[in-house]
Amino acid sequence: MKLVFVGADHEVTGSCHYLEAAGIHMLVDRGMEQGINPFENAPLPVPEAQIDYVFLTHAHVDHSGMLPQLYARGFRGQIFATRATAQLCDIMLRDCAHIQQQEAEWKSRKAKRHSGAEVYEPPYTMEDAEGAISLLVPCDYQKEIEVCEGVRIRFTDIGHLLGSSSIEVWLKENGIERKLCFSGDVGNLNQPLIRNPQKTAQADYVIMESTYGDRLHETARPDYVKDLAGLLQETFDRGGNVVIPSFAVGRTQEVLYILRKIKEENMVTGHGNFPVYVDSPLAVEATEIFERNEYECFDDEAMELVRQGINPLSFPGLKLSITSDESKAINFDETPKVIVSASGMCEAGRIRHHLKHNLWRPECTILFVGYQSVGTLGRKILEGAQEVKLFGETVDVRASIVAFKGMSGHADKKGLIGWLSGLEEKPLRVFIVHGEDAVCTSFAEELSREHGYRTYAPYSGTRFDLINNSFEYEAEPVWREKTAKAPAAKNSVYARLEAAGARLLVVIRDAKGMANKDLARFADQINALCDKWKL
Repeated sequence: MKLVFVGADHEVTGSCHYLEAAGIHMLVDRGMEQGINPFENAPLPVPEAQIDYVFLTHAHVDHSGMLPQLYARGFRGQIFATRATAQLCDIMLRDCAHIQQQEAEWKSRKAKRHSGAEVYEPPYTMEDAEGAISLLVPCDYQKEIEVCEGVRIRFTDIGHLLGSSSIEVWLKENGIERKLCFSGDVGNLNQPLIRNPQKTAQADYVIMESTYGDRLHETARPDYVKDLAGLLQETFDRGGNVVIPSFAVGRTQEVLYILRKIKEENMVTGHGNFPVYVDSPLAVEATEIFERNEYECFDDEAMELVRQGINPLSFPGLKLSITSDESKAINFDETPKVIVSASGMCEAGRIRHHLKHNLWRPECTILFVGYQSVGTLGRKILEGAQEVKLFGETVDVRASIVAFKGMSGHADKKGLIGWLSGLEEKPLRVFIVHGEDAVCTSFAEELSREHGYRTYAPYSGTRFDLINNSFEYEAEPVWREKTAKAPAAKNSVYARLEAAGARLLVVIRDAKGMANKDLARFADQINALCDKWKL
């Protein structure tokens, strides 16, 4: 019975953990790395085709974004997630595949300028995304689920995103049982729309995020309605736009909730029914999913509006931009407006076009309402860059740059410790993950020194024996090599062939013990296929 740390170890993105018990191979999350990640991730301990199950904490891409690649490489097991998470993944993984394809096409066009350059291939295709989506198993909160003999799980609302959860995992091997709790991303308190994080009473081992493990949000929660109303008033009076880079799923809906209050109370004067553009097809679809899951996921305040027949996410002046033509038209409208667009870290999507049209205008405001990873365009702007590159063009940063620091989907240090303290007894160990390098270390040390927990901040590749409560291998950090130019991706079609071969080997191993007659027929079919394709 073992736990292996694969991704988001001394890093914030690319969350992935491997579990093995009684011959069953499992993953908790399979996320995509975003921004700059300083360390190399270890490979999965087994081929993708051998993975039996995935347990998904929530739909954000840094936790779910590589599920299609898992499928492309032969995974055909089940992906367990809450109902809302499954619905959000249905749109987010398709969107991610589309973005990957676009980026690969752009890189390929750029590479053609250099003699002998290879064609770039996306890490997965739309078909792979659809394949991964087909494997999702929607689950209810607080329902104990028997996955298979020796494996049980339960999802608990962690208050980070619609459908987000911590996951309790019970593993049994040779009569010995161990319980793990994966925190997922612990939510901030008193967020709009969704409930506060729910605690877990008991676990032998806790695998815990630490995104904001080195800082505290403001003691007094900011009045976001008042603050945003004031910012809108000042910007509109200057004749500018307020551009909000926002995660399409979660943060956009929170912003809409706040804007509805501002409009309802007429807190911005002199600008009539100012328009609010949501320029993200993904955000529009996600908002519909929020509305479908209101009874399972909304907090008491939002539900009171629902009971009154009020849509918490809609108001006069709200305009939804779906097509590219609708998106382009926004920047030809001179009326002071709010533009909410993805991506939240300004790394891709339509927000980059809106930045190109508004960053250089001193009358405009760029408002950041979410975490910006190291190396992202959003982080560069927030840290004071005087100019940035957009679509190969240098754009001066003259707009007012503002951040609502307390508006975070992540708990701060106090919130993380508060969630952990919900355990009735201290676990055998607390593993600290999903934080920047120094943060993982400092948060683990503080939990040990100040609160008496036995902690460890693993690097990718660390292996732990869950029965004996001991390390099989403590990995050292492997620094990612810096290269002037990223290498071209491996031919995806040939990679699919290799993945199919790996899956075939898994099927062959599973066939051991079948009747000889069936084994012979299976062997004949494989040999016939080999004869057909022999060059």
